[in-house]
Amino acid sequence: MAMSDSYFFSRTDLDRSRTQRIVDDALSDADDGELYLEYAQSEAFIFDDNRLKTASFNVDQGFGLRAVIGDSTGYAHASEMSEAALKRAGSAVQAVKTGKDAKFSDGPARTNARLYPDDNPLDEIPFEAKTKLLEEINEYARASDNRVRQVSCSLTGEWSAVEIMRPGGEIIRDIRPLVRLNVSVTAGEGERQETGSFGAGGRSGYAAYVSPDAWQGQVDEALRQALVNLQAEPAPAGEMEVVLGPGWTGVLLHEAVGHGLEGDFNRKETSAFAGRLGERVAAPGVTVIDDGTIDGRRGSLTVDDEGTPTSRTVLIEDGILKGYLQDRLNARLMGMNPTGNGRRESFAHNPMPRMTNTLMLAGDHDPEEILKSVKDGIYAVNFSGGQVDITSGKFVFNCTEAYRVQNGKVGAPIKNAALIGDGPSVLTRVSMIGKDFSLDPGIGVCGKAGQGVPVGVGQPTIKIDRLTVGGAAG
Repeated sequence: MAMSDSYFFSRTDLDRSRTQRIVDDALSDADDGELYLEYAQSEAFIFDDNRLKTASFNVDQGFGLRAVIGDSTGYAHASEMSEAALKRAGSAVQAVKTGKDAKFSDGPARTNARLYPDDNPLDEIPFEAKTKLLEEINEYARASDNRVRQVSCSLTGEWSAVEIMRPGGEIIRDIRPLVRLNVSVTAGEGERQETGSFGAGGRSGYAAYVSPDAWQGQVDEALRQALVNLQAEPAPAGEMEVVLGPGWTGVLLHEAVGHGLEGDFNRKETSAFAGRLGERVAAPGVTVIDDGTIDGRRGSLTVDDEGTPTSRTVLIEDGILKGYLQDRLNARLMGMNPTGNGRRESFAHNPMPRMTNTLMLAGDHDPEEILKSVKDGIYAVNFSGGQVDITSGKFVFNCTEAYRVQNGKVGAPIKNAALIGDGPSVLTRVSMIGKDFSLDPGIGVCGKAGQGVPVGVGQPTIKIDRLTVGGAAG
């Protein structure tokens, strides 16, 4: 039995041939569109305050039917997998039809790529082993240092099957695993306490993350961050040199620049990068790509949620703006090609252009050389959340681990440091790019228009000559 029949037809009253006819009729006068079918299982285990607080398992299924005409979209979705619900959806999406002749767009290219396994990670290890794992993490963390006051850890897994049906019988399928293990440790001395955290995950089974060699390293790193922050001094304030460490700090690139390069914002000319293809938008040496084709990465997809194979899309090359991230709708209206970045949170959501794994490529400087070049600044190693305004590109990021740097020497850790700037100018101030490129450990979630999707980031150590640092005592 085929995967898609098992989850979308054999278990419901839907018939494949009748479903195809409904899709054909509903999209007969449209420019584009599809039926998106999804079956998803998910589980979450949360251990906190020395006990298991949450153990949940969910199954979700449903469909989303979309008709696109011009720049208008009709979208209907339901968790009821029935022919009656599908027919109602077909009638609803036809509300956008204008009566004008339309030529249905050619379908996505085909791919034989396999970026992650089909196996369901939820079945990989038994329930008891998952709860015991979190107990062991808690015990190990508390025994590691007598300053540990609190430990929280979580294990989550997802497995989804999707099928995209287009008029004329075109079918595109994908199976998507996703797991994550997260550890948070709070340490204290006297009345002061600080927290450190570390997470890891990707599109694979649990095996890579639940072995002691893996999770003990996560606990050690979370504890290290907490202990560093116990010694942190108030951050300085003002414009100064800033060095960003490799890996997860690429989240600044994601927020400050990546969103501004998504096709919808540029088609509507609400992005600070709109109309600037071919122009210099970053310092020489800065190359930024979005790559959804990296095996097993959290942000990777074999095909996006419209059925387009993901790709390695060059956005900025040696400082020059080369391209945007495109779904099918915005690519068609801008006269460009889809890049495999049409993504949606679930069957209940319309696709839109979103990032996958957004990366700045390595340069040729040694990280130590970069730090030694700093006369007066900070070294930011980890971030928590950030905010960005797409129109202006202005951003604010909070550092969870950072250090003072003076005369080339890394000094005391600092707390409550915020990086303040704007995307269009920050990349023009990159003066040194390290050769130590690394990817984040697999923890990213991107929010846009109320939808969250898993993403990845990565970069080498980089030096930004001038950036505003906001500091606060406390």
